[in-house]
Amino acid sequence: MKKLLMLSIGLISTSYILAQDITDALRYSMDEIQGTARYRAMGGAFGALGGDMSSVNINPAGSAIFNNSHASVSLGIFNTNNDTNYFNSYNSDTNTNVDLNQLGAAFVFKNTNTNSGWKKFSLSFAYDRTADFDNDWIASGVNANNTIGSYFVEYANGLPVDDISALPGESVSQAYSEIGSIFGFQNQQAFLGYEGYLINPDDDDTTDNYISNVTGGDYNQRYTYASRGYNGKLAFNIATSYKDKLYLGLNLNSHFINFERTTFLNESNSNASSVVSHVDFENNLLTTGSGFSFQLGGIAKITEEFRVGLSYNSPTWYSISDETSQYLATSRQEDGSNINQIVSPNVVNIYEEYKLKTPGKITGSLAYIFGRKGLLSFDYAVKDYSSSKFKPTTDAIFSSLNTSISNDLDTAVSYRLGGEYRYKQVSFRGGYRFEESPYKNDNFYGDLSGYSLGLGYNFGDINLDFAFSQSQRDYNYQLYSQGLTDATQIESKFTDFILTLGFNL
Repeated sequence: MKKLLMLSIGLISTSYILAQDITDALRYSMDEIQGTARYRAMGGAFGALGGDMSSVNINPAGSAIFNNSHASVSLGIFNTNNDTNYFNSYNSDTNTNVDLNQLGAAFVFKNTNTNSGWKKFSLSFAYDRTADFDNDWIASGVNANNTIGSYFVEYANGLPVDDISALPGESVSQAYSEIGSIFGFQNQQAFLGYEGYLINPDDDDTTDNYISNVTGGDYNQRYTYASRGYNGKLAFNIATSYKDKLYLGLNLNSHFINFERTTFLNESNSNASSVVSHVDFENNLLTTGSGFSFQLGGIAKITEEFRVGLSYNSPTWYSISDETSQYLATSRQEDGSNINQIVSPNVVNIYEEYKLKTPGKITGSLAYIFGRKGLLSFDYAVKDYSSSKFKPTTDAIFSSLNTSISNDLDTAVSYRLGGEYRYKQVSFRGGYRFEESPYKNDNFYGDLSGYSLGLGYNFGDINLDFAFSQSQRDYNYQLYSQGLTDATQIESKFTDFILTLGFNL
């Protein structure tokens, strides 16, 4: 892969719009607590159970279930395997990473007044990684109809040549930076295509209609996707119990985003009618952000064996910043000679901070405790992804994007089932989970289903737990939002191994 050389970096400040799309909203809305090994082994069905540090992030009343102060730390191995299909050409890629995915402690304070019904309260903090962005895949095939040239044509049409080209004596870096500062993302894309000889005015230099210099059909395309980063959540929790029958809790959550992505398209053709025969196009994105949410929850002991839980997760209000950089290289035939053209602005675009509100969630839970022998637990959650919103809503492009979110996304339900059987100091665990697609058209982005297994050993004041979980989701990934909008089909399989050390304080 030809990497972008950032030898001299120019910083510019542009408008909000970077060409965000629905996938950006989903990326930060689809939280998945990776959690402790016990939590993971039981499919995450902990809304009516508590007594686990990751359960605090599902139902904040869960920390009041602890009889004693408790802490845990978890280390995970996370593997993603992607099988891609692009115009009936297949590739398979795997990414594995090791990370600290959970850390937390709950401090339990018992009421010494025996006449009070409020038996205890707890204070806790719990960090959980809620999304893993480490992902790599390649899609390659022969596209008989569409070329990257159409991407630049789509962005250029309607723009005067003077607004997408360098002034006399102006360098590529200067022109790219100035065009971005004055006009924004659309003109920058058109500038790259024009300076790379991928597009030309269809008549003369006064027109605002353009044609592609890549023509003829049968384009060999290879698209590489690589991303890194995570979503994290730090919950500050307070909970209490009344007569050991009713448990209530509140979380105040701090969220943070770190997401890096590089995409690289290599396109070639041997078409006699095509002026341009080879294109390399690289895009780099760095997204950072922080957010806030809160949670309310309760757990009721209907009997000593049967428990019911209910929790509400508020929307998360994010403030997000983006940085981008780009690189383009082309080869073309001109007067019988092959000419290589490199458009490398060496500029980092720094975009104005914007807001994103992700949807809230309601979770209802049931659990049945078989004394000291084991338990069964079930969670059912509802989340309306169509309520996601980019802000400021007064921005015309954000307003249009929010309309698309409302039209294309849907309310999705998820359910989780978990069980545990105890034999002396050993616990055997299993779980199943299912999550509906957030899209109205689930052929585009499929449902997720998975299962999990685990073991635990109780040493007294120390617990050691291990979990294995695997899930799968099939979806389509559209290469670009404009022009080259063909999609590759991806079958993703997620495999996790988590080890947790827990101890009473």
